[in-house]
Amino acid sequence: MTQTLNDRPDLLRELLARQLDEHTDQLAELTVYSRQRDHGGHDPDTLRRLVEVAQQGIADISEALKRMSEGSYGLCEGCGGAIPTARLEILPSARHCVPCQQRR
Repeated sequence: MTQTLNDRPDLLRELLARQLDEHTDQLAELTVYSRQRDHGGHDPDTLRRLVEVAQQGIADISEALKRMSEGSYGLCEGCGGAIPTARLEILPSARHCVPCQQRR
């Protein structure tokens, strides 16, 4: 039996909050490195890409939290069906069910 979002909203909100904290911490650390003259010994292009990934993660999670407060979280933006809770537990910021994601 597939669980629905209504079965575990607190867990999903906690997962989103945890991921947001992780991305925010990572972005802060990367920003420090990127401001150092030697980039903390890291390749500048790699740092730039990692900053972009962290920023996108923050944006995705913020959007998921917004959808959660609006009541549309867990609904596929492709077909409008429910995204299985198991998928949301793996990727809490998912916007599409697996079949719709595969078609993209």
